[in-house]
Amino acid sequence: MHDLTLELDDRPGALAAMAETLGAAGISIEGGGVFTVDGRAVAHFLFQDGEAASSALRAAGIGVRDCRPVLVRRLDQDRPGQLGAITRALADAGVNIEAQYSDHDHRLILLVDDPATAAAVTASFEP
Repeated sequence: MHDLTLELDDRPGALAAMAETLGAAGISIEGGGVFTVDGRAVAHFLFQDGEAASSALRAAGIGVRDCRPVLVRRLDQDRPGQLGAITRALADAGVNIEAQYSDHDHRLILLVDDPATAAAVTASFEP
């Protein structure tokens, strides 16, 4: 699984153009979201094949900033405090979380600065 960091125009139709481009290329979005801050729209979306998604979007003139592998974990939804437990384990190991969201299968998606350490300290949360 790969996270694509995208820069979208802050205007009506920008997200639609991105989604239509991917649909026309037969590429499914597995999770993610878009956030606008200070007039800049930054999106993080999850794909099985990040390179294919990146190529399709770039060909359509959509700004792909980065394509990186993600850490996928599952939280026990019946136990309060799960997000705190996993993020504390990462913080205590010195791992910075750059983006966090859920996929369509209710799994936690983490984009981190140290994937190997993050995987090791969160192994008990593997799906």
